[in-house]
Amino acid sequence: MPSNNFSQTAAFIWSVADLLRGEFKQSQYGRVILPFTLLRRLECVLQESKDTVVAQAEKVKAMNLPEEAQEKMILRATLSSKTNKGLSFFNTSPMNLCKMGQSDIKDNLENYIQCFSTDAREIFEHFKFDEFVGLLDDANLLFKVVKKFATTDLSPSKVSNHEMGLVFEELIRRFAESSNETAGEHFTPRDIVRLTTSLVFMEDDEALTQDGIIRTIYDPTAGTGGFLSSGMEYVHELNPKAVMRAFGQELNPESYAICKADMLIKGQDVSRIKLGNTLSNDQLPADQFDYMLSNPPFGVDWKKIEGEIKDEHTLKGFDGRFGAGLPRVSDGSLLFLMHLISKMRDTHNVDGSVNDGGRIGIILNGSPLFTGGAGSGESEIRRYILEADLLEGIIALPTDMFYNTGIATYVWVLSNKKAAERKGKVQLIDGSNLCGKMRKSLGSKRNLMSEDDIKLITRTFGNFEVVDARELDKPSEQKSNRGRQSSTSKTEAPKTFASKIFNSTDFGYRRLTIERPLRLSAQITDTAIESLRFAPKPLNAPMARLYNEFGTAWNEDSHGYDNYGYLAEVETEVRALIKAEFSELKEKQIKDLLDSKLWLFQRSLMDKAQQLQTALGSNAGGRDVVSNDFNQFDITMKGAFKTTGIKFDAKEKKQFFDAVSFKNPDAEPVVKKELKETAQPLYGSFEYKGKVVEFQQDGDLRDNENVPLDANITTTELIEIYVKREVLPHVADAWINADKRDEKDGEIGIVGYEIPFNRHFYVYQPPRALEAIDEDLALVSDEVMSLLQEVRS
Repeated sequence: MPSNNFSQTAAFIWSVADLLRGEFKQSQYGRVILPFTLLRRLECVLQESKDTVVAQAEKVKAMNLPEEAQEKMILRATLSSKTNKGLSFFNTSPMNLCKMGQSDIKDNLENYIQCFSTDAREIFEHFKFDEFVGLLDDANLLFKVVKKFATTDLSPSKVSNHEMGLVFEELIRRFAESSNETAGEHFTPRDIVRLTTSLVFMEDDEALTQDGIIRTIYDPTAGTGGFLSSGMEYVHELNPKAVMRAFGQELNPESYAICKADMLIKGQDVSRIKLGNTLSNDQLPADQFDYMLSNPPFGVDWKKIEGEIKDEHTLKGFDGRFGAGLPRVSDGSLLFLMHLISKMRDTHNVDGSVNDGGRIGIILNGSPLFTGGAGSGESEIRRYILEADLLEGIIALPTDMFYNTGIATYVWVLSNKKAAERKGKVQLIDGSNLCGKMRKSLGSKRNLMSEDDIKLITRTFGNFEVVDARELDKPSEQKSNRGRQSSTSKTEAPKTFASKIFNSTDFGYRRLTIERPLRLSAQITDTAIESLRFAPKPLNAPMARLYNEFGTAWNEDSHGYDNYGYLAEVETEVRALIKAEFSELKEKQIKDLLDSKLWLFQRSLMDKAQQLQTALGSNAGGRDVVSNDFNQFDITMKGAFKTTGIKFDAKEKKQFFDAVSFKNPDAEPVVKKELKETAQPLYGSFEYKGKVVEFQQDGDLRDNENVPLDANITTTELIEIYVKREVLPHVADAWINADKRDEKDGEIGIVGYEIPFNRHFYVYQPPRALEAIDEDLALVSDEVMSLLQEVRS
């Protein structure tokens, strides 16, 4: 077996699949091959200290110590005479794969696994290895598979830790691709891993080449460990002597087992790889890291752990992970980003000494860029990131890059140790066209980024340069030849690459609430008074329908309403009618309709309104006369109330005025109150008929304006200049609602942040000429007429 080429070694191991074909599904091959590869590697690594460990185990067993103490004593026996270093695992069985005969092989193998130390044994448990051993035994394949691996030399002298890591990673890739319907759940495509890793590590290339360098890398959604492996590989290429300590946490037990196995093969301390939900149960709570890489699940809700997350946000604030805010429950991507930010190594120690800080590379879909308006959880998270100057850049990736989704995705790069030229700046790179088509799709993955594509992005990012949209030498999209083809086809948009640099404040804005006065006209008509017989929406239409159906039986003389609104005897019919015609009503509303108190209240209100109507007669502002000055109409009504002695409670008064008034853009504005201050029309205090007043706001005309932030002027100047320029020329009676203020800075307007990536890189493509469209239409018309002629003949 060749050992100098990891892909050939991986291919040799994967050839075990030939034995499995027919008895196992293709998506199950990796569940057999990966744990057996791990088992053989561990066995080869342990070979040198095998006899010493077995002897030590017999001695320790007689001591009757707790399991943890036993393991510590046995681990001392793994000390290598060549390296003078001990191992982090052991196996106390005198058995190995070569010694297992065909009879009782299943029991022997299972016993052999149980003799591993806890961390190693746990990996096989999460692989559900015993289950697949049973399946192999039932298919009479177990001995053949064991024999195949027993003759495979994976000893450290033949395959180094680094090479073995590459072999195992190649096997993981093959496993993921063989089960591409679920690959995206635990495996990030290698081209995306390579790009993200390069973007995060490239700033520290010089530091990583130093002797004795020690760094930490962390992935909170570790999957099968692709990002951790890539980070270690990147550093190994720069400096084989550098020490990279890997940490991670993974929710899926099988992916966790693969990741832990990969780290064990690479010589990592696998106790740093944790199993569990990172958001609700962070198992590395006190740790901070130099580098963090993550590809969290896209658009996955966090409803199941909502209580834990909200408690941490409320109780701990910025002392916890989620102080900046919480996104909507339907998408937890930004929770992972905040988790990573909380794990960034500080730039200064407690004693004031300088630290190297931390860097983050995280893959997110498009929603974290812009979802949520000013004041929302998402906006507040973006605000925190940008105002803390943590965001270095965002790179747009091509679509169809992942196994389980074809949506647009982005790499966010964050750091708390920005270079001087990047302070207060954010770089956006449009790499959405940097890809080529794969020969064969793997799930949703149809595109592949080449090394040249990755280098172009990393070079542009590293140089922190602006690149005007330039056309790429990429093949055109293959168009379908099905159906009718246009004689003058639409010109395909050019495939471009571009990079832009912005100030962090360029993504911020203040959301102003713009108010306009309520303008009402009033007219007391018979129709308006009659409408008071029925309650407002949503009971208005049901009451009218029930009145028409059952109201003829009610006694309505001028002195009393003996049985008015009485529906008890026809409740069954009423409920049937409501269910058929007003199914949206709730039980409480139905009970209100069946209660005569509601009907009597409305009938009493209508009677009092009719008395007011009679008292007003046909005077100005009275019966049937339209008043376009609601302020004057209100004064007239106060006089009528006083004259008649009729009194309305607040509920009755609102219903009455709602019934007799209607909005009219040509009417006078309704005065809310008089003010004892100087008029400030821009903020809602106006001179009106010799007084300074505040107008009633019209909710239907209320609007919001997003005013771009400008650090060079005050907030007052910013919003006043904007409103005078963009609002008042169109609606002269508008004003700024000064009560709507930002919670953090107390200024007028609520601060929001969004990153409209596509807007910044939009390239206008002119439509086709009308003549060309007419020509196409004429051809289609001719074809239709020709087909009709054939039908007629």
